[in-house]
Amino acid sequence: MNVSQTIETEEDLLPCLHVKLYHPQQSSNSLYGLIPLGKRSKHPAEDPLRLGRDGQACTVALLDTRVSRKQLAIQAYYTPRSRDMLFRIQNLSQRAQLSVNSSALDYLEVVDLPDKALIRFGQYEMLIIRESGEAKASFESLMVNSLLGELRKIGPSETDETAICYS
Repeated sequence: MNVSQTIETEEDLLPCLHVKLYHPQQSSNSLYGLIPLGKRSKHPAEDPLRLGRDGQACTVALLDTRVSRKQLAIQAYYTPRSRDMLFRIQNLSQRAQLSVNSSALDYLEVVDLPDKALIRFGQYEMLIIRESGEAKASFESLMVNSLLGELRKIGPSETDETAICYS
């Protein structure tokens, strides 16, 4: 085996946020038309991953007039106590309340994102699961649409990780 086969690259070690999206009308219209569902997207760690209606300002754009132009931001960070890339979530909407595992976040409020979190705003639900990696400069996201029953059955307090399909 040569050296190039044994050295892992940063690409192999990227932390990843697995995101399952749900909206009650997701099958009847194209709410997720601008989201690369089922494909991993790479993001620089210093730039927040923003979700909202504004395709210019947001990394993830929803085609829904009831969503704020900038709904939420997820920012990567490190602490001296952990080698893992961690994430914070911030509510960027003045008109819509955001909840993380049933705890409400007001406008511009920030909270650490646990390894597994159920995010709600408007009629949207997002199950976010953090997968560790060793890379420092970037992370990935993988977005898929989900069934309501799946998100209700697999809530953030559920500990059986084998029930989750990452797609």
